[in-house]
Amino acid sequence: MAITTTTHLNFRGAAREALEFYRSVFGGRVVAVTYKDAGNVQDENEADWVMWGEVVADNGFHVMAYDVPAQQPWQQGENPFFVSVRGDDAEEIGALWQGLADGSTVVRPLEPAQWAPLYGMLTDRFGVTWVLDVTASYNG
Repeated sequence: MAITTTTHLNFRGAAREALEFYRSVFGGRVVAVTYKDAGNVQDENEADWVMWGEVVADNGFHVMAYDVPAQQPWQQGENPFFVSVRGDDAEEIGALWQGLADGSTVVRPLEPAQWAPLYGMLTDRFGVTWVLDVTASYNG
């Protein structure tokens, strides 16, 4: 199985604008799933914010982004990114999770999510936040 790592950028209400900007620079296509699209609206003012988005270009450029909800802490430049590890094999993603979990703080346990067979987030002992998930086909 192959896994990929991708920089996952964090914004507060500007993820779609950032994704469109990066697409204009690097080319490719934008996919943006809003909190409303995912049925996960916590604040009506944030319903159209990006819960999961990416730009993927044929030249190899790939970046992911989302809008951090207001109920979670966020300061521009303070926690600007996550490292996303994606794969299609739950066993391998689980093993990677176990390795990273040593000395980490679990933000969200690795478990099934509405949008993925497995999804979890942790901050490792070095302060790096990792998002691990098993890919699911997008039917948007």
